[in-house]
Amino acid sequence: MDYRHVEGGREYVGRLEHGGDWRGQIEAFAEEEGIDAAFFFGLGAVQDATVLYYDQDDQEYYPEEFDEPLEVTTALGNISHLDDGLFAHTHATFSRADGTMLGGHLDSGTVFAGEVYVRELDTHLEREHDEVTDLDLWPL
Repeated sequence: MDYRHVEGGREYVGRLEHGGDWRGQIEAFAEEEGIDAAFFFGLGAVQDATVLYYDQDDQEYYPEEFDEPLEVTTALGNISHLDDGLFAHTHATFSRADGTMLGGHLDSGTVFAGEVYVRELDTHLEREHDEVTDLDLWPL
């Protein structure tokens, strides 16, 4: 395992704006606050969601769109730099009205209601292409 020692910095709690994009709002917040690296978690509800699944054999993301109201039972992720911008790498689990669950890499979701906790890290993290996985990962 590659690793780096980091300390926690500023901490925030926030409420996501109704009708906005879940991930996009976290990225805009990080940009506004000058956050280079952070971890976050949240919960709430979305009106729709696009979830990506990474096929390890094809080394390709495949989208699945859900045009329905969903509870966000857990959203967690990290913030770092990717392609000259900030990227909120977000995974989420959702529940439907009947209690069935789904989840994966959250590409986008229209917020119905959302609350997040963000903890800044005292480091700069920049994603780089990893040849083995064909993913953009942290080079630690």
